Amino acid sequence: MSDKASSPRTLPWFARSGARTWRCAPAPAEVRHFHRALPDYSPTPLTELPSLAAELEVGRVFVKDESSRLGLPAFKALGASWAVHRALAARAADGGEPGPVTLVTATDGNHGRAVARTARLLGQGAHVFVPQGVHPEAVAAIVAEHAKVTEVPGAYDEAVRLAAEAAEEPDAVLVQDTAWPGYERIPGWIVEGYSTLCSEMDEQLAVAGAVEGPDLVAVPVGVGSLAQAVVTHYRSGTAGRAPALLSVEPEAAACVLESLTLGEPVSVTTGGTTMAGLNCGTPSSIAWPYLYGGLDAAVAVPDADSADAAADLAALGVSSGPCGAASLAGFRAALTGAGAEGRREALELGPSSVVVLLSTEGRAANPYSTPVTEPC
Repeated sequence: MSDKASSPRTLPWFARSGARTWRCAPAPAEVRHFHRALPDYSPTPLTELPSLAAELEVGRVFVKDESSRLGLPAFKALGASWAVHRALAARAADGGEPGPVTLVTATDGNHGRAVARTARLLGQGAHVFVPQGVHPEAVAAIVAEHAKVTEVPGAYDEAVRLAAEAAEEPDAVLVQDTAWPGYERIPGWIVEGYSTLCSEMDEQLAVAGAVEGPDLVAVPVGVGSLAQAVVTHYRSGTAGRAPALLSVEPEAAACVLESLTLGEPVSVTTGGTTMAGLNCGTPSSIAWPYLYGGLDAAVAVPDADSADAAADLAALGVSSGPCGAASLAGFRAALTGAGAEGRREALELGPSSVVVLLSTEGRAANPYSTPVTEPC
């Protein structure tokens, strides 16, 4: 059963019942062990913000702050490091050519820098394709990781196409964080890598006294890879209670909300948005079954709401870029304004509920002059 709420503002919103009973297999336990063994690993903060809980009339609000992850300003290094580890092991097992390889990817900044950093630490090469509009500082950060950078006079999809062509060389491996038919194994490993973030949250909530876990988790969504990891964690039956899961997208690129509304994955025409990492028009092929099965609700927000949320988080001591702050913007939109009572009821939230907002990037993680597309 599903319904689409409306209000005078026509909040883009979708909710349904039954998602909390949907089940899937858990992520491999060895992912967390792998990350713990990395030299720069430490859990990112889970910061409680009582003023937000008071504002939104819930019990407790926490923000998972990914502004510094493995030395980089976003969560992407979790997926890149695990996927490269698995890809190199699989290459060796399959009898691949001995010696160094070149890790190839397309990016608007964060994922490409994470792949380049991983390659440098492992003594491998990296070739990163960046689409038109990427800020020179983002390109420079990738170059600083000793990667070859090819700037593409086109959009993100064109950069992905060219990266895939370059990766056809025998000494190259494509490490792309979006999936399409025929290319799903490595994107799946990237999703597995994100599971460490969720395991950390469980442990941190327990230390904070919320031993039963969250009642709601809000996650920014582009093509849905991070959301797939969150759904996997909380719908596999291994994380205690099954919380409500809320996806948040830009109004200019709400492909998951539209797909959920129609009951099948669809592509949407995207517009410009400051939430550049969420500016995606098509759900990932491997993420879609998890999003359709395990998300309780979806909401889309305008850029102004994300900017306000980022400013509010900064005032509370949390560095968050437009994509990271989208989770607060979406949660706030769901619980305020016309129709808020029905949305709160759909999410089963009350005055004692525990809420976790995923802030996926630091404030300076996306310093782009022109919005471009990279999946989240």
